[in-house]
Amino acid sequence: MEYPRPSYRLPKAHGPKVAVIGGGHGLSNMLRGLKQYTENLTAIVTVADDGGGSGMLRQDLGMPPPGDIRNCMEALANTEPLMSELLRYRFTEGSLAGQCFGNLFLAALNGISPSFDVAVSRMSEVLAITGRVLPVTTADVQLEAEFENGATVIGESKIFYCKKKEDCRIRRVRLLPERPKALPAAVSAIKDADMVVLGPGSLYTSIIPNLLVDGIVEAIQRSDGLKVYICNVMTQEGETEGYSVSDHIAALFHHSAPGLFDLCLANSSPIPRGIAERYAQEGAELLRCDREACARLGVEVLERPIATVENGYVRHHPGHLARELILLHAERSVRIAGDRFDFKDDTYQVEIKK
Repeated sequence: MEYPRPSYRLPKAHGPKVAVIGGGHGLSNMLRGLKQYTENLTAIVTVADDGGGSGMLRQDLGMPPPGDIRNCMEALANTEPLMSELLRYRFTEGSLAGQCFGNLFLAALNGISPSFDVAVSRMSEVLAITGRVLPVTTADVQLEAEFENGATVIGESKIFYCKKKEDCRIRRVRLLPERPKALPAAVSAIKDADMVVLGPGSLYTSIIPNLLVDGIVEAIQRSDGLKVYICNVMTQEGETEGYSVSDHIAALFHHSAPGLFDLCLANSSPIPRGIAERYAQEGAELLRCDREACARLGVEVLERPIATVENGYVRHHPGHLARELILLHAERSVRIAGDRFDFKDDTYQVEIKK
């Protein structure tokens, strides 16, 4: 029996508790949309990055990389436009060339705080962010990749170049040291969530590193919330060339546990031919959705129009993606009885009709 999609009217203060797990621009982009629907957001962010300005601060100051965490705080911030511009400002000259002020701000807070997670919390207060941003762990970790031909490389920023050189798939990635302890607040947020979202983001360098932290997979398994993986729109050069949707899911299960989630949200929006041709020149293509292979892995794939083109690049549309997630939570979180089901109280209204 088919039902139309539900209406969703819910004050943000009473919105669903959503824990999102990942890193990179994909995660922060999604948060910009989700904060329009709920204030109960927790972003759990990888700390395996070792490139760019974050890598320099990590090497010079011995702190976890601030870049992905800072991006998430910017996305959730409720500040004046000038403050947002200041956080994004990158120095162009001198020894600070290429460094972002937001990273330096977090580094300074880390210097006067007892721990990195406290520094993140203090910066969140300054920016008056919606929800919370948490590092998945405060341990000093490196990411190692092993390729199908047996070659290995240590360092998140080096995986791209090694993948191009070896010209074969990544067999697995692992953290060094292995199984670092998860931040307790991150574990609690996952267990208490109404919805746990993996991605979007780079498969091996943004999402999987979180699953290698001790306590994260177990927390997802114990959570009663809806568990959804947001699949990338395009394959990624230097990481997932030739991958299908089921290849992404299989890699996630291989690094965590079979059946970690049973829903995958994929894009159905077409990509302009000119954009697709440019991506093809770089070895990337529109991700192929092989539903039957996904079903054999126990995962239901839902295709929705969640992609857009921004400045010549294919991105998830923050508003469309957030809306689909919130509607999906509404659809899967009510019980349908008879011909009509209504659930209403002071804060939550969902109606589903035949």
